[in-house]
Amino acid sequence: MSEEETAKACLQDISLMDRYLMDLKELERKIAQQAAKLQGVDLTRTIQQVSQEKQETQHKLDTTSSKMELKRKLIQDQQDQIQMLRNPHRGHQGSEGAAVPSVCINAIKEKVKSIGNLEKDIKKYVEDRKHEYKEQKESELQETNTQLHEAEKNKDKINKEMGNIRQDIDTQKVQERWLQDNLTLRKRVEELKEVVARREVLLKDMGNMQVQQLRQERRDADRKLEELKKNRSIAMGRQKGFEEEILHYRKELREDQYNKADERYKNKMITMRTTELVIKDLDLYYKALDQTIMKFHSMKMDEINKIIRDLWRSTYRGQDIEYVEIRSDVDENSSAGVRRRVYNYRVVMVKGDTALDMRGRCSAGQKVLASLIIRLALAETFCLNCGILALDEPTTNLDRDNIESLAHALVEIIKSRSRQRNFQLLIITHDEDFVELLGRSSYIEHFYRIRKNQDQNSEITKCSITSLSTYLH
Repeated sequence: MSEEETAKACLQDISLMDRYLMDLKELERKIAQQAAKLQGVDLTRTIQQVSQEKQETQHKLDTTSSKMELKRKLIQDQQDQIQMLRNPHRGHQGSEGAAVPSVCINAIKEKVKSIGNLEKDIKKYVEDRKHEYKEQKESELQETNTQLHEAEKNKDKINKEMGNIRQDIDTQKVQERWLQDNLTLRKRVEELKEVVARREVLLKDMGNMQVQQLRQERRDADRKLEELKKNRSIAMGRQKGFEEEILHYRKELREDQYNKADERYKNKMITMRTTELVIKDLDLYYKALDQTIMKFHSMKMDEINKIIRDLWRSTYRGQDIEYVEIRSDVDENSSAGVRRRVYNYRVVMVKGDTALDMRGRCSAGQKVLASLIIRLALAETFCLNCGILALDEPTTNLDRDNIESLAHALVEIIKSRSRQRNFQLLIITHDEDFVELLGRSSYIEHFYRIRKNQDQNSEITKCSITSLSTYLH
């Protein structure tokens, strides 16, 4: 179909759309007229709401009518009572002339007054024509209900017609879109034909050229060109960055901080090499010193143990322990960062080839004797010309045999130190037998006794050993 035929086919649809639009405008005008008529009326109310309001109004009207009828009967009764009271009152005035009690008269007056008020209300109600107003409002309500019902019917009808018109409009829009798509399709088909014709001409001009191979080669060349451009851009960027860094470093080298860098580097290198040599020498000195200290430690431990062994054998009278000695073990749990050696010392008792720790296995006397002997050995080993040897209660927890042995050992020590001019033995004890045992030697001549006088003050008295033996015996 040509464009003219298509346009002629659309004329009928266009005229139908115009007619629908005219009908739609007419319906809108009618809706506007009905809205103007119903202006001032609450259109949101439904028929059920209006009927409910009507019933409530009718109920109120019936209630008011019944109240009015009741009031009329009450007024009529009151009027009859007034008439009856007036007639006996006149008869009494004419015949007897007696006075009516004031209480009855006041009550009658109040009733008359209330009846008068009711008559006024009735007259006002009649004069205001409220019953006519009621009838008028009922008729207006009926008319409003009728109009509302007709308006709802018209509204439903109009909504239905509007729905049909919208559906027709949508249908026309779909047809119009379809026609537009057909026109576009025809135009694209013509363009495609032209392109195909041009392609045929170009293919004829190209002849036997290998198009696919040429296209592949062109794509490869374009890809290589892009890679080369990319690499060139990267290289140019890196070159520019290097040039900026070179300029920055040259500027820094001209500053005072780097002006004499070579000379300072040379000096620092000399210092570093010298320090390394010093460290190496110190390490050698440390190793030699450590070995010397270990050797000195071993020698001193051997010397201490020798003195302890001799003193124990000469002092201890028991047969269960040959001798005691101090053993030192290297602490393997010490920190790796600590280079100096750490020793754990323990006192062992030896019997034959068996050595056991004395801690927890010896008696209190053995422990005291070992402590005294170890202290004497330490003083003998590490003190040069030790002048004073002080013992405080050395016989605590010792039996008689060990006390005698300890006294004999101390006498031997005194004998060996007799040529030392500054030697002094100081013993603090409460055991006078121990002092007497020491006094049996020719090296101890007197002792000092401390006691309290009558004033509870301490007194020191120099006593002879012979006096102690006489006192004991």
